Amino acid sequence: MKISLFSFLLLLLVLSSSSWSTLADNHEAFIQCLSQSNKTYYTPNNSSFSSILQFSIQNLMFNTTETPKPLVIVTPVSESEVQRVILCAKKTGMHVRVRSAGHDYEGLSYVSEVPFVIVDLINLRTINVDVNDKSAWVEAGSTIGELYYRIAEKSKTLGFPAGVCPTVGVGGHFSGGGYGTMMRKYGLSADNIVDARLVDANGRILDRVSMGEDLFWAIRGGGGNTFGLVLSWKIKLLDVPEKVTVFTLDKTLEQNLTKLIHKWQNVAPRFHEDLFIRIIIRRVDSSDQGGNNKQTIVASFNSLFFGGIDRLLPIMQENFPELGLRREDCIEMSWIESIMYFAGFPIEGSFDVLLSRVQPTTRYFKAKSDYVYQPIPEGGLEGIWRFFFEDEAQSSYMILTPYGGRMDEILPSDIPFPHRAGNLYKIQHLVYWDKEGEEVAERHISWIRRLYSYMAPFVSMFPRAAYVNYRDLDIGMNNKKGYTSYMQAKVWGMKYFKNNFDRLVHVKTKVDPSNFFWNEQSIPSLTS
Repeated sequence: MKISLFSFLLLLLVLSSSSWSTLADNHEAFIQCLSQSNKTYYTPNNSSFSSILQFSIQNLMFNTTETPKPLVIVTPVSESEVQRVILCAKKTGMHVRVRSAGHDYEGLSYVSEVPFVIVDLINLRTINVDVNDKSAWVEAGSTIGELYYRIAEKSKTLGFPAGVCPTVGVGGHFSGGGYGTMMRKYGLSADNIVDARLVDANGRILDRVSMGEDLFWAIRGGGGNTFGLVLSWKIKLLDVPEKVTVFTLDKTLEQNLTKLIHKWQNVAPRFHEDLFIRIIIRRVDSSDQGGNNKQTIVASFNSLFFGGIDRLLPIMQENFPELGLRREDCIEMSWIESIMYFAGFPIEGSFDVLLSRVQPTTRYFKAKSDYVYQPIPEGGLEGIWRFFFEDEAQSSYMILTPYGGRMDEILPSDIPFPHRAGNLYKIQHLVYWDKEGEEVAERHISWIRRLYSYMAPFVSMFPRAAYVNYRDLDIGMNNKKGYTSYMQAKVWGMKYFKNNFDRLVHVKTKVDPSNFFWNEQSIPSLTS
């Protein structure tokens, strides 16, 4: 049967009107359900809606007029209010995204192609530190800066292994693993979680005992907003010395940077577990006295050592004398001062800056990740430098994070995070830009994609591994309309989780069979 173009367009209009009518009904039903007990929500008609939405957007790529916006933002102040949101959303068919601090690289905690609501956990930030038990309960809306501050309030010799950026939320950071400067000593954040409280897809609040060990396993590294909404984490606090040592040494191409990085690849994963030296690579532009532009590559060897200078120097002299570390390059300080140091704050300044949720600058950026099993040859490194001399690389970085120590001792199956022994280091690729516009974005994204393609022969293969907290939709995604197939998800799932992927699917199918907690890279349920 033939259908005229007019009839076809009329049919589309009717279907579209019907779907928008259903959406409007669901939206109103959700608000009506929510308003019975929860007053902390905002719709686009509220004057505070835009400021609340934008406050935790950390990537300007997802803060444009074209970016899909939520129908409602809920900012619960209690566990029972979170529970109510989940129950109302499930009852009315509304899609939920969960945001703790908004650092997710693809904006998945506050952007969706499916009509959605945001549960913003900004008001759930209580942190209770128990020095005697060496533990702390941390609500998921807290930042790692707030966590560090509260630990240091109670003890000078306890710490926790988490990231260097203090505005990152613990909800997402812990859910995906959580790298930091203490990883060679104590592993990841997720390796040191001993309990949790979450709301499941049926609105039940569960702890480790009531959720069971399979679900508790899955939430420690299986990615955020996929198995349930984590309300709080109980973490194990770890011993730190009264004094640690830090240093940052910058080396340029003219100072044998290539040879130094080549040597670092061999020695950094084999250092004593007390020593962590990462490398931050960037391009530096300057002018000489004649006004001529000069460009070079700089590698910053950025280190934390669990001990004093007198113990550090012999280790460096024996294992990495080429770096030329001197006593005057090193600074002894407390653990909390080292947190300030790595975050870029003056160590003599007030620790109160760790309580701020606002980044000094917010820019457009795109990121990718890699894992390295064999040292990259000097010729391979020199090929990377050619990318860094291109125009789009003016604000680009490669961050090389060493393995070894505790990271090699934990089994790949202990938690969903699988990247353990065998890795020399992890790479984070980053490119930033400041001008808005699709053409500018495309040029910079194309640049990092070309660099990523160049890196293929030098990094992990079968699969080419990636880190779930550096979300990258380039490596694959679920259906944009909410349906997730196992085969679709396996494309990216194997990169993030390797052989743990199938166990994650099993847990998801058991605890969330209807796929209520869904995003573009969430674990699929086989029954949805």
